[in-house]
Amino acid sequence: MLGAQGVLELTRVSPAIAGETLTEGYLTEPALMAHGSALGGAVLGVGTLDLEGLTLRRGELTPGAWGEGYVDRRHPHTYLHELMASGQASGRPGGASLSVGKGFAPFGTDDPMVRPFVKYPTNHHLAQVLERAVVIGAVTRGPVLLEAGLFNGDEPKGPASFADVGRFGDSWSARATLRPLTGLELQGSHAFLRSPERPDGHGLDQRKWSASARWGGADERQRYALVEWATTDESGAGAPGFRFSSLLAEGSFLPGPFLLAGRVERSTRPEEERLADPFRVPRIPADFSLLGVTRWESATLHVGWLGPHASGLRLQPFVEAMLSHPSDAAPGPLFQAATFYGSSRIWTLSAGVRLEAGMSHMRMGRYGVADD
Repeated sequence: MLGAQGVLELTRVSPAIAGETLTEGYLTEPALMAHGSALGGAVLGVGTLDLEGLTLRRGELTPGAWGEGYVDRRHPHTYLHELMASGQASGRPGGASLSVGKGFAPFGTDDPMVRPFVKYPTNHHLAQVLERAVVIGAVTRGPVLLEAGLFNGDEPKGPASFADVGRFGDSWSARATLRPLTGLELQGSHAFLRSPERPDGHGLDQRKWSASARWGGADERQRYALVEWATTDESGAGAPGFRFSSLLAEGSFLPGPFLLAGRVERSTRPEEERLADPFRVPRIPADFSLLGVTRWESATLHVGWLGPHASGLRLQPFVEAMLSHPSDAAPGPLFQAATFYGSSRIWTLSAGVRLEAGMSHMRMGRYGVADD
């Protein structure tokens, strides 16, 4: 099965920084996907090419977003977003699989790319661990699914990064999932990441926890609901510790040809010294200190129209509005959110069209018998 997608989007953020309003346009989430199987389903393959390194070099305006050196701009993901092969033996009442490649660690919830909204939540780097060289074992019996994975802890250095295989195995995660009823999924997971912000392995380590309840089918861009909690403790020998946490709820439904989706979120993120470009921070931090911790509270409404298909191409026009309220969760003398942005309320308005052809990329980050 093959598929392609992309989002043509115009975004206006007021204020984006220092009281200034910015309006920008993008081709975001451009991706090519392939799913396949062989030997009667005993071998499975998943591949995703993400071309954001070509279309989002400066990052996509997304207030509250952070990670990989970008702040208030969502960073482009790596070109090779996923390339996973799984061998599995399954039947009733259970099965087992082993998955190898580059992809998502068994931690947390699905990638926001496959959820209803265009703008990513603030908690992306709290609630998922992606784009790693990973080996995952999974077993399932009845409604219970257990996964465990080994991977490299470091974040990608840029869109062309593959993975630092020399660091493979320095980090791990485990996830337990219970599916007691059709469509209902309860998840809890834990992860240890060795020095994700410093490729040399001498940075702060992260211990991450996640719990979520999800209801719905395989396609999260239609009728579904999600509540998730996540926390990350960051510390190292002789270095101060920091905690970042998140609580998020979102859902969508389909009244006729329209897709209506809403999300509320309360998450904290680190504030580091910014470069001459106020949307960037040093990719390798000079020390283990922070200027402060900012709390982002936001509410998002998305309205889309599931328009007609034309020659296999699906067009879905949309409008999306997000109201964000940044405040000082741990104020520091060098950073106050309201002063930095010029307001304690930030409006983000986006409009555009989602383009899809072929297979729709549904859930992302579960492999082998973990893929429902």
